[in-house]
Amino acid sequence: MNRHLTLRSGNPTLNAKTFSGLDVTAGATMTIMGTVHKTALGLLLLMTTALYTWNLPLGDPRTNMFMMIGIFGGFGVAILTAFKHHLAKYTVPAYALLQGLALGGISKYFEMRYPGIVNQAVMLTFGTLSALLLAYRSGLIKATENFKLGVVAATGGIAFVYLISWILGMFGVGVPMIHGNSNMSILFSIGVVIIAALNLVLDFDFIEEAAEKGAPKYMEWYGAFGLLVTLVWLYLEILRLLAKLASRRN
Repeated sequence: MNRHLTLRSGNPTLNAKTFSGLDVTAGATMTIMGTVHKTALGLLLLMTTALYTWNLPLGDPRTNMFMMIGIFGGFGVAILTAFKHHLAKYTVPAYALLQGLALGGISKYFEMRYPGIVNQAVMLTFGTLSALLLAYRSGLIKATENFKLGVVAATGGIAFVYLISWILGMFGVGVPMIHGNSNMSILFSIGVVIIAALNLVLDFDFIEEAAEKGAPKYMEWYGAFGLLVTLVWLYLEILRLLAKLASRRN
């Protein structure tokens, strides 16, 4: 009889349906270290293309072009990966390369306005990743059902607020709570950073459980994809928060 896997995570790319119905009885199976290695490779690919757009000359029109390719191409590849998990070993490297093109240009824009901000954001992102991984492995943070439900609900709420902001922006209406530098706006960004960080805990738990239950080997790439999505989101939110704080000092 085939065994099937059903797991849950707050990450929209790693949800309850991700592993539902997968046959986990035949062939090589997913491991935590395999997922770690593939996540590291994805980050290396992302940083490679990020450095390329970062190092383009100031005012070079290719910067905006590569940013748009990265944003829309990365979104398209992410959708494909979410629906075709078995293609993850091909789509995840492509996703990482495309996201790097976008992040390099975005980071350069912020760095031009607030020198030194990118190094701070990178260090805080990886520092948060390391701290939460240590806390998770040591048992200080446990992904209980209530914890998962809370993070999932908060993540959905943030997505809804951003969607409303995007729709209003199409009509020329700004949302100061998101784009301003008021105390409320900064508190909002701090809250988003916290929720983005807590999604990492859910991802750790999800990957660990999937490995224990013997998910197919190619799902290591999909687990790496989920982590990359969360890390990119966390980095951008930290960058946004630091920019708001820096704008108040100028």
